[in-house]
Amino acid sequence: MKFITVAIWSAIFGEILGYIVSQLSEGTYSFTTVAIIAIIVGEIAIIAIPAISGSAASKKITAEE
Repeated sequence: MKFITVAIWSAIFGEILGYIVSQLSEGTYSFTTVAIIAIIVGEIAIIAIPAISGSAASKKITAEE
């Protein structure tokens, strides 16, 4: 379910960002291309960020007596 939610929100925010960038750079705006790229980036982020953060977790240090 979280992958579907991320895909929807990635598409929404990607469309907003894509439209703004295309207007500022005077480029062409393609709805489908922007949506596909935004969804791919969002799905990669939801998989990669926990994987990277999990490996950086601090290890429990035990006191030696």
